[in-house]
Amino acid sequence: MMKSGKLKYYLMLHFIVFIWGFTPIFGKVITLDALPLVWYRILIALPAIFIFIKLRKASVAVDRKTMLMFFAIGSVIALHWLAFYAAVKINISVTMACFSCGAFFSAIIEPFFFKRKHSAIELIMGLVAIAGIGFIFSIETRYTDAIILSVLAALGSALFSVINGTLVKKYDSKVISLYELAGGIITLSIYFALTGGFTTDFFNVSLSDWGYLLIFGLVCTAFTFIASVEVMKEISPYTLNLTVNLESVYGIFWAYIIFKKDEQMSTGFYIGASLIFAVVALNAWLKNRLPGKKTPGNQPGV
Repeated sequence: MMKSGKLKYYLMLHFIVFIWGFTPIFGKVITLDALPLVWYRILIALPAIFIFIKLRKASVAVDRKTMLMFFAIGSVIALHWLAFYAAVKINISVTMACFSCGAFFSAIIEPFFFKRKHSAIELIMGLVAIAGIGFIFSIETRYTDAIILSVLAALGSALFSVINGTLVKKYDSKVISLYELAGGIITLSIYFALTGGFTTDFFNVSLSDWGYLLIFGLVCTAFTFIASVEVMKEISPYTLNLTVNLESVYGIFWAYIIFKKDEQMSTGFYIGASLIFAVVALNAWLKNRLPGKKTPGNQPGV
């Protein structure tokens, strides 16, 4: 039977994933392109996290080397979000289904960081997810760009989730979140500055977009970012990435309800997506039947 303390972490994780299920919806309804969308998202979330830390009277002091490391990881997170939301702008359902292959990348990357052997079961289940993506790719060829971008987003997600899994043992989750998001917005700001992206149109955001961005930045980013890092003290990156697949279920469901025909896919797509999602349930069952040593990690989601 699962201990009450650990159950709390799992329940919180599923609540976070439920919130993440709405992120592709915001990505679609906000009229901004992916680049400014991610920039504004971080701009709103960053001061919220800083205020939260100050209210808790926690220290944000880290040495220069650690700060630069956090900034570098934040750059990866920003690129991950850019790929994800660029894919969302094309099609939510395809993006959410293919993003689920993060479990496969996590199964490959995680053992190198946590010094354990690769699990044959994890690799096999990850390959099943890849097979599901391949099936979708063969059916939905019109969404090739969305498939490629979402797979790249999944790779970035797996990479920084495993890296943060090592950092959360040593650093406070709120501090990690603060500096990584700072690194993300610094990276994007440098890009905009070098390419002349900070134009009048860039700062011309509609009132409705501001409303969506505030919810997006405060609830779907600031709250879930901190909570996800904290929760992953007890949950492995691989299990996390598989659980996050439920975000895809939620995202596809809400996309179908809200956008209707624009997100209505072929029967083949739903067969491939079901194959991917089945891995989530299988992993949960195996983890319960075959208990083993768990390694911590984190996944700030999308």
